[in-house]
Amino acid sequence: MIEVILSAESTEGAVKQMQNYFGGEISERWGEYTLTFDNEIAKGCVRCITFDWGVSLLEIDALFFQDILLISGNGNSNPIHFAYCSQGCYKNRFENETEFHTVEQFHSSIIVSKTGLKLYTLFPKEIHIILNDIRIVRTEFLKKRNNQLSELNENLYRVFVDDKDETAFAYYSPIHLRMEDYVKTLRDLKTEGMARVLYIEGEVYHLLSMHIVRHDRYQNNEAIPNSLLNDELKIIRRHAKKILDDPSLGYNLDQISRDSGLSQAKLQEGFKFLYARTVTEYIRHVRLEAARDLMNTTDLNISQIVYTIGFTSRSYFSKIFKEKYDMTPHEFRKQVVVLNEENEKTES
Repeated sequence: MIEVILSAESTEGAVKQMQNYFGGEISERWGEYTLTFDNEIAKGCVRCITFDWGVSLLEIDALFFQDILLISGNGNSNPIHFAYCSQGCYKNRFENETEFHTVEQFHSSIIVSKTGLKLYTLFPKEIHIILNDIRIVRTEFLKKRNNQLSELNENLYRVFVDDKDETAFAYYSPIHLRMEDYVKTLRDLKTEGMARVLYIEGEVYHLLSMHIVRHDRYQNNEAIPNSLLNDELKIIRRHAKKILDDPSLGYNLDQISRDSGLSQAKLQEGFKFLYARTVTEYIRHVRLEAARDLMNTTDLNISQIVYTIGFTSRSYFSKIFKEKYDMTPHEFRKQVVVLNEENEKTES
């Protein structure tokens, strides 16, 4: 086992300390620091970016060839960790505990240590880990105007306002498949420059809100529906991705039920839980988003777009498009044309 001591106060500093143990090279672009390594200890990368008010993001995507124990706790400012495991599993415990808590794939946690108490995070060898860890330094975040901390539930409020690091806290969430969609979007992001940084920051705050909402559900005893098993949720998510990847196919509840082996009731329950929509609403939402993207990026006319995304009635498409975006498809297309012309004038 390799023990990795992380005493740096900043997330960038923690990445540089990891380099001392994992080797590799650190690169920087648009404020993102990426440590890449490929050796007998591990293969993969660690990426971080820091924003204002003590908020930062650390992402680990690595296969470790030895057990790795991260030991964190600098004694001055222990950040709150809002973590999500996209792949593999890892384990957490405080220094004064004897048993580790295993965080499985698609599970999240909120954890923070206190002054003088170290946090242990164990990455088992030969397991590919993908971890999203949003960190908040409370002394900085408390300076943020309009932080809305008073709206938090009592337990999380106490955690946030504990700027002297007097109390340790740990919350381990049940499976949270919906969060993976947003975490994966961050991993796959291709945008560059300022747009990239702004997008990442927005998604980080979105993920924070999802962590907080999940903890609220726990506080209010709103558990995951007992009738849905983890494997069933994964099947539902897989079929939702098929719809997202190719919205033009003739999807319907009966056909998805046959293909998935799940009852229609289970499908409806699962889609509502994961995406806050019924199956039909989800299909319609994906198709409308696809239509909007096609209007932005292609010269297809409205009729061509209607059939490309799987609708058969142009009038129905126009009706639901206006309901969703508060403008007709033609009005949206004109808006796109005007914006493109303005951009061309600016560039010339």
